[in-house]
Amino acid sequence: MVNFAQVVRDHWVHILVPLGFVIGCYLDRMNDEKLSTFRNKSLLYRRPGENVWECVCNMHLTLFC
Repeated sequence: MVNFAQVVRDHWVHILVPLGFVIGCYLDRMNDEKLSTFRNKSLLYRRPGENVWECVCNMHLTLFC
């Protein structure tokens, strides 16, 4: 029977590469959200008649609640 430490020592690449990919995707999505929030608050990209702060508050509630 092979113990867990031996498996990790032999196959660390197969563990770290997918883990790095998942963490990178998560960080990329969070960065995209941050950039789109800035774009939504910018007066340059604002749509006529759009309440910017309502969108920001709704996004804040979905991210942190």
